[in-house]
Amino acid sequence: MTKEIRQITDSGVLAAMSHPLRRRLMDVLKVYGPSTVSQLADRTDQAVANVSHHLKVLGACELIEEAPELARDRRERWWRLVSAGVRWTTADFDGDPAAAAVASAAQSLNLDRHASLVRQWFATSEAERARWENSPFATGKWMHLTPAELARLEAELIEVFSRWADRDLPDDGERREPVFAFAYGVPAQP
Repeated sequence: MTKEIRQITDSGVLAAMSHPLRRRLMDVLKVYGPSTVSQLADRTDQAVANVSHHLKVLGACELIEEAPELARDRRERWWRLVSAGVRWTTADFDGDPAAAAVASAAQSLNLDRHASLVRQWFATSEAERARWENSPFATGKWMHLTPAELARLEAELIEVFSRWADRDLPDDGERREPVFAFAYGVPAQP
């Protein structure tokens, strides 16, 4: 997988990747790396045929690709992400009302996905939450910023997230589990 972030400017690609299961499949590939259709079906609790269909859609958009070098035989098919991540801005779609609607819906679905992951955490058992002690967090701050300052804040947060996500994991015997962290910075009124 390349380390580049793909800038999405095609509303068809944005619509394809915004489907909830396709987004989840991309997340599973991001967290666990290249996987077979069966592994993805197990991790998403979906039928193999359903997962296979959605992988074909993601592949047609060049969001994922086959990894034939991982297959043990001709029947086994492995898939991997093409890019380390994707990014889009609604401004890239302003010239076309239909594309702008797709971009707006994608932003909303993205926020829903992020919030649902946090809600799932709060729905876990008390024992599971206690195991993580006080490490899960939420933070929010009101600030007075210019658009340029907000862009700098975004760049700094992305750098911090990347430093933690891309680091070499220590060989210290500690068990590390997937953790999702997200941040939004938007103009708002209290």
